[in-house]
Amino acid sequence: MSERQPLVAANWKMNGSLESMKPLVNAIKAGLDKAKAEVAICAPYVYLPQLKQELDGSAIHTGAQNVSEHEAGAYTGEISTSMLSDIGCHYVIVGHSERRNLYAESDVLVAEKFARVQSANMLPILCLGEQLDEREAGTTETVVARQLDAVISKVGIAAFAQAVIAYEPVWAIGTGKTATKEQAQEVHAFIRQRLAQQDSTIAASIRLLYGGSVKADNASDLFSMTDVDGGLIGGASLIAEDFLAICQATR
Repeated sequence: MSERQPLVAANWKMNGSLESMKPLVNAIKAGLDKAKAEVAICAPYVYLPQLKQELDGSAIHTGAQNVSEHEAGAYTGEISTSMLSDIGCHYVIVGHSERRNLYAESDVLVAEKFARVQSANMLPILCLGEQLDEREAGTTETVVARQLDAVISKVGIAAFAQAVIAYEPVWAIGTGKTATKEQAQEVHAFIRQRLAQQDSTIAASIRLLYGGSVKADNASDLFSMTDVDGGLIGGASLIAEDFLAICQATR
């Protein structure tokens, strides 16, 4: 782990209830006393106000899992950045693999959302990653570069001073396949090097999270890699004991 402050961000996806959220959040708060990582919880929209209330007085940030590229208007069912800002969101995930793959979000759309999040003074967590067929075809770097370059083209390299990047190897999420710590490090190093081509200071300071099925039993190995600065945690974030173990692994 580098000198960059590690970040562990929970992505609850479409899970949970008001009844289940409170004991989970209380257990996480109680167990974080000795963690050196920054922690964020990205919850479904409808639970964000209650989550913010439950986290009041703690150092844990709230985050949203998605956002509209539009600021206002006739977009029924969408949520704007100003709405998220109103309820105190700190982070917003953009370009998550499930949004790209299930809802056909393009690189251009993800870049628009990234820009919109920053315009509302929140921090985007930009997700990048390749599918199994792309990994097997040896095009991982091409795919990740394309996704990253779309955002750089939209907002410029300076914008990444106020952003986080999460690498998600889609082929290693819920498939039974596992990325090695060396595979994770290889892509993280590639992302940092690509940013460094335009600004070495930003490249050195930006936090790169790993989002490929991080669990309590593999977190320490993954976080020991030079360019892995924490994790974007899915299923394991719904179990307080597991999530806390992952947070502690950043030491």
